[in-house]
Amino acid sequence: MPETMILALDTSMSAASACVSLAGADEPIASRSLPMDRGHAEALMPLVAEVMQAAPGGFPALTRVAVTIGPGSFTGIRVGVAAARAIGLAGNIPVIGVSTFSAFAAPWIGKEQGQIVACAIDARHGNVYIQAFDSNGYIVLSPRLSTPREALRAIGAGPLCLVGSGAALLAAEAQSIGSNAVICGPAGAPDIHQVARLGLIADPATAPARPYYLKPPDAKPVPIRRLRQVETNRAGLPE
Repeated sequence: MPETMILALDTSMSAASACVSLAGADEPIASRSLPMDRGHAEALMPLVAEVMQAAPGGFPALTRVAVTIGPGSFTGIRVGVAAARAIGLAGNIPVIGVSTFSAFAAPWIGKEQGQIVACAIDARHGNVYIQAFDSNGYIVLSPRLSTPREALRAIGAGPLCLVGSGAALLAAEAQSIGSNAVICGPAGAPDIHQVARLGLIADPATAPARPYYLKPPDAKPVPIRRLRQVETNRAGLPE
């Protein structure tokens, strides 16, 4: 049985990124990310070509493709989804949709027991797209468009780990109301390796590669609780 090899793409935020990785590997085979607010369409395919040069067997060896589906840049999301679908169609392999929320939050899930990881994406005009997870990866706040204050009230008491492009907005509001919250990670774009890892554990039947604009039933976020379980099992730790 051939090794599972995935190509992951992200153009949902302020970067164009591509990564090729093997299932179970701690590090990708190759990964490239270019910070940018515009020009994703022109940058993405050269990045794909570059990382695929390092992939054993090239495109024919790919067994799946993953792509961030949003929320994020409307144009960027469409660029990434279109490219992922084209590659999947050419290779007759499944294409996985990974929510930007999950990609941002995944590295921080389970870092501290009892900590809630809240991913906030700047929706402009003082609003954020928000989703929150507990330390086991369960959703404690479903995806929604909200003001920072409404989001914090809905999440409840911390401690909170804030990630995403809207993390600073939530942090400022949290400080004003005395909530225990810290910004944990970079805001510009999710780690493309996390997109690959989530794409490797997702079921293509329940994670379609179509834009996720917070209008159900567009897409279901990849259940990152499963990623936590996979990592726990690999480390030989109790769940």
